[in-house]
Amino acid sequence: MVENVKPPSIPRYFLFLLTLTGILIFIASTFSVVAAMGPAQAADGATVFKEKCVGCHTIGGGKLVGPDLAGVTERRTKEWLTKWISAPDQMLAAGDPTATELFNTYNKIAMPNLQLTPDQVAAVIAYMGSGETTTASSAVALPPGDANAGRAYFVGDLHFANGGPHCMSCHSISGVGSLGGGNLGPDLTINGYSKYGAGLPAFLASPATVTMNAVWKNTPLTPQEQADLFAFLQEASVSQRAPDTLLLIAGLAILGAAALIGLAQLRWSRRLKGVRKPMIERTLAAKKR
Repeated sequence: MVENVKPPSIPRYFLFLLTLTGILIFIASTFSVVAAMGPAQAADGATVFKEKCVGCHTIGGGKLVGPDLAGVTERRTKEWLTKWISAPDQMLAAGDPTATELFNTYNKIAMPNLQLTPDQVAAVIAYMGSGETTTASSAVALPPGDANAGRAYFVGDLHFANGGPHCMSCHSISGVGSLGGGNLGPDLTINGYSKYGAGLPAFLASPATVTMNAVWKNTPLTPQEQADLFAFLQEASVSQRAPDTLLLIAGLAILGAAALIGLAQLRWSRRLKGVRKPMIERTLAAKKR
């Protein structure tokens, strides 16, 4: 008769060691994946930041059009940053207190919605928290600017080297053209140098708005063109039109008013003639009787 033989049991301490080893391997592999992904995500964020953000922000380089973003990942929660970078227009419209404070602090310049994907937003946040620093693109010394050349570029008398459209097709400014320019973008009389200040060259080098970025990404301004436009906008940052422009507008207004009065007089005289002629005819007919 064969007896049932029980298989040797595995010691409990061996099972414990095996389980512990498995847990340690899992943790180590997780950290290795995260460590591998972190720098890559930060690198992607650096690309997005330099393409979309440097026109208004630096990281450790001081305030520009918007705030210096050094340490922003410590001052703001990741959740808030994600919402703000994804849809700043919606947060402002909703009355978010921090968003409203930033808007009022930085000359009421609204941060544009850059239409970033969730992955791009996460990458930018990772980059801002990576410890790397950036300076304003305007830190590269521009050549001396010529305001007259800047005006010519603005109105289209001079053409940009890379084929970009002249500024007046979208913007207007006091003293340029009798009736101003386009209205797709803001009037730059008060929204140009006086609003962007020293950050304007950086904005010209890398426009942050969706519309301007789409136009100028493939037709960037040369350093000389940036300098000339900056000089012109700085010089033209006034609150009233030039006297010669005002005189021309006044003259056109007077001519227009005179033309309207003449047309009204002509129409009224014809109206009277149409009424008086039958009356005269009836009077003459009555006398003949």
